[in-house]
Amino acid sequence: MPAAEEIDGDVYVSPVYLAGSTYTGDPALRPLLDAGFHSLDDDLGNTYLSSPDQRIRVGWLPEGEDDALWRITGHEQPFAPPRWLATFDHYTPVEIVAAFTTALAEDQTHGNNTSGHGRLGTSKVETFIPLSEAGWRFSHGPYASSIQPPDRLALVTYITKRLNHHEEISDQRSKWTVSGGTSGYSSEWLGTFTTHTPAHLVSATMTRLADPAPVARYDRHLPERNRAASRITPVKPPVPSPLDIQRAAVARSRSTVARTVIPSPALVYRTTTALPATAPARRH
Repeated sequence: MPAAEEIDGDVYVSPVYLAGSTYTGDPALRPLLDAGFHSLDDDLGNTYLSSPDQRIRVGWLPEGEDDALWRITGHEQPFAPPRWLATFDHYTPVEIVAAFTTALAEDQTHGNNTSGHGRLGTSKVETFIPLSEAGWRFSHGPYASSIQPPDRLALVTYITKRLNHHEEISDQRSKWTVSGGTSGYSSEWLGTFTTHTPAHLVSATMTRLADPAPVARYDRHLPERNRAASRITPVKPPVPSPLDIQRAAVARSRSTVARTVIPSPALVYRTTTALPATAPARRH
């Protein structure tokens, strides 16, 4: 489980694909900002990031024109049309998006520009490996392959036939789709990747999708329809260290002294004692 200082919520939830949204983009934006991506906000509250070489563009679009909260594109040249497109909707758990953006940030940090070129270096079978090792089950059809966990509440689909590049980039078709949650408003989410999305970025996403590690959530934010199938554990407050106890005792002591030494204005008013010319500062 996360360390106490990393907790931001009052319950732990697993699997991650049932945890729902945190309604913040910071965990997925931070790796990119730390890697030197430039950031620009518009008047509506949307955030736009670009890599220093302008080949990777990331949009966090809470006020966008459709259901895609995240739009991420790779370009072979700064002013070229997108080579690939990845999207995640408003209800996608941010940890899954962060797995994708962290892999992007690592490429930038290590000077790897394959993310912009979008050259697939891994087969779809290798990309499915993290899920297969976690016990997810394959299904093969004439036009698509898919894989699901035992609870059947997540699904990854890969279209085997060749797709039209323009249709993919315009978000009409996608080579990969990944989804999770019980069917219904706010409980179900969707992500997509086009054909040329670098396989190591897709693999990073699949690895986090299969990871059983719980994530922190505020209980009231959990999708109601996902609760019955989720493993939910209350966050226990951290046990205070001896130093914490000592600091608390000193703080209480100072507070008691302050209340004892400094009389209230009402008490002074009811006595015959004259008010001092300058009242002593109140200590906290």
